[in-house]
Order: sequence, then structure tokens, then C-alpha cells
Amino acid sequence: MAHQLANRFREVILNGTWIANTNWEKELSNTNFLTATSKISDLNRIADLTYHILYYIKGINSFFKTGKLDIKDSESFQTPPLSNESDWENLKNELFNQAELFAENIENLSNEQLESTFFDPKYGTYKRNIEGQIEHAYYHLGQVVLLRKLIV
Repeated sequence: MAHQLANRFREVILNGTWIANTNWEKELSNTNFLTATSKISDLNRIADLTYHILYYIKGINSFFKTGKLDIKDSESFQTPPLSNESDWENLKNELFNQAELFAENIENLSNEQLESTFFDPKYGTYKRNIEGQIEHAYYHLGQVVLLRKLIV
């Protein structure tokens, strides 16, 4: 089961096309700095959505390593300043690297761990939280696709 979940996660971030006919890596590889940082009305920028997804993946990766969950919803859209194409490339690369690490962390979970409590009972199981990350990534991927169409 862990391997299947890891592959579902990889599909949305790194390499799949089954559900949305695209993935984060495909969409962001065709998105330059100016497009990523373009603001439309009060909508989030592509860069903000990228950071938002990275924030949660990175936070859960840290939990896998330390057992501490230090992420806060209030900080999930605090995108660091991006000044140029290099900053944007670094953000994208960090997302892709953290996503692969996340998938590897999932693969290391036993079926028993997947069904066990994630950090606190109010969050449910590991499996529920991993599935939540997959759904969350698809939700915001749809926003990225729409933003790209509005900007480009």
C-alpha cells in the first residue's frame, strides 16, 4: 500500500498525467519567473501556490525525520522574496526534491504505520494525511493551470 501511495503522490507532483493530464513539474517547467510572480487581482500567484505546496511537504518530511510537526497554516503562504529567475528555479527544484523525499518517506512506512495515528489523533492516520497531501496538490495544480492560461 505504501508504494502505491508514494506513486500516487509522485504522479501529481513529478511525473503523472493520469488524473489531470499534467503534474506540477510539467506545469512549472514551462513557467518562467515573470509568469510565476504575475499577480491577477486578489488571486494567489503561481509562486505562492508553489511555496504553499512545498511548505506542507517539507513540514511533513521534517516530521518523518524528527517526530515534531512544526507547520502552521498561517505560515503556509509566506512565500520568501523571489527576485529573479534563479530564485524561482531554486523554489521549483526544492519542491521537486522535497516531493521525491516525501515519496521515499511514504515507501518506508509499513501497513501498520499507515493505519496508525499521525502525530495527534485529531489528524487521523498517516494514510489519511498522505491522501490529503495528494488531494491538496491536485487542488492547487488546477489553480496553477488556470492561472497560466490567464497570464500566458
